[in-house]
Amino acid sequence: MSTQPTAPPRSALNAVPSRWERTNKATVAMLGVTVVLLLVFGLASPNFLTFANISNLATQVAITLIVAVAMTFVITTGQIDLSVGSILAFVAAGTAELLQAGWDSSVVIIAGLVVGMLWGLINGWLSAYQKIPSFIVTLASLSVIRGLAQLWTQGFSVPIDKRLFVAKIGEATFLGFSVLAWIALLTVVVGAVLLSRMRFGNYVNGIGAQEESVRRAGVNTQRIKMITLMLTGLAAGAAGILTAARLGSGSSNSGQGFELTVIAAVVLGGTNLFGGRGTVVGTIIGAVITGVIANGLTLLGVSPFLAPIVTGLVLIAAIWINLRGRSLGDLIGHLTGRP
Repeated sequence: MSTQPTAPPRSALNAVPSRWERTNKATVAMLGVTVVLLLVFGLASPNFLTFANISNLATQVAITLIVAVAMTFVITTGQIDLSVGSILAFVAAGTAELLQAGWDSSVVIIAGLVVGMLWGLINGWLSAYQKIPSFIVTLASLSVIRGLAQLWTQGFSVPIDKRLFVAKIGEATFLGFSVLAWIALLTVVVGAVLLSRMRFGNYVNGIGAQEESVRRAGVNTQRIKMITLMLTGLAAGAAGILTAARLGSGSSNSGQGFELTVIAAVVLGGTNLFGGRGTVVGTIIGAVITGVIANGLTLLGVSPFLAPIVTGLVLIAAIWINLRGRSLGDLIGHLTGRP
């Protein structure tokens, strides 16, 4: 007696999600927003899509992007770092002070990176090992670090001799783009490989989604979480050096509100604010959105105070999509009120 082969159950057919189902819908949505912004500002201002302005935009976005890549790791683990703006200011002021004291540029650069990483280490140790929420730890260190920078410089801006190597970094270009933009590109490549191709990135995503499961698998989750905060400290230290190089001076007042711009870039790109899903590609998109809004409004002669308002509104919309719209079907359901 012969039997006809039976078709596999529908659940088996759907066991492997399609590429579209695995796509980060929030990132796709923000990519669409980026294209719309580019078209609107390109039509409204004849200078917006020129090579000179695109090069300028890349420089403006670079410092934010460097720190945002590191912040992607922190937020993906379910943490937050509010101290990056203060670390930037501390290192920028320290860079100028040390150069003025006669230190060699190479030593100053190494010192700035190490100091930034040490601030991140302190944040990470208190948060991961002492169980103090990262929000509280970095909110406190935000005040402490900037206060130390202001005490060091007495609130004055410290100039940097333009003949020094650090100052030349801020002015150097390659193929029409600033060295700052190329450093940001290198940071993006390293961050993308680390998050999506390396075991460390798998741990970061796993901790944000199911920390206890990752811990039971034998992973030292406390150390991973501390390392992510060290990365933001290191990135903020680099940003401080580059900020001082670009401006030709170091100030303890640099980076005011910088942490909010960085977090906005990460969340706009589709990284889950509560951890478990991070995307460096999305972070690039988010950083470009914040830069395009500020740059485009400036070219149109609009008040610069309008830029953070527009960015904030876009951020609210992005978070809403992030929380409500796991898929476009879910998002449409929320918009129309259908389950």
